[in-house]
Amino acid sequence: MSIYDNKIESLQGQPDLLGGLAGKAALFVNVASKCGLTPQYTALEQIHEQFSGKGFSVVGFPCNQFGAQEPGSAEEIETFCSTSYGVTFPMSEKIDVNGESKHPLYAALEATADAEGHSGDIRWNFEKFLIGPDGTVAARFSPMTAPDDPAVLEAIEALLPT
Repeated sequence: MSIYDNKIESLQGQPDLLGGLAGKAALFVNVASKCGLTPQYTALEQIHEQFSGKGFSVVGFPCNQFGAQEPGSAEEIETFCSTSYGVTFPMSEKIDVNGESKHPLYAALEATADAEGHSGDIRWNFEKFLIGPDGTVAARFSPMTAPDDPAVLEAIEALLPT
């Protein structure tokens, strides 16, 4: 099963956010507006713009499970992201990424280990999963790894057509 087969609504309530991404590479990131890592939105938007013409998209997944750092409504999240960081990449509805109410998408993602060998539960906001055009998880990156870290950029470029 492709990661893109998971059903999830957009932040605006439109169904099947991921269906339109099948065949593209993507960077999935659980995001929060009131986190010390929130400035990562700047680099996420930059790489989205840099690679979107080559079959790539960043996708944000708002989550309030870590220190209640994403308390807002869908409208508040959208306004904050677009006004504060100029975010244009797609965002999902607010979801849980850990625990009993974890979205099935994250149940599928968490089995992948990062470079340090961590798999399983999401550790904090801004954990990143690189998805290949075929819908498989190509890499996982720690929340502390910047979106524009050379390792992330190289992994993205390796998935894109030349």
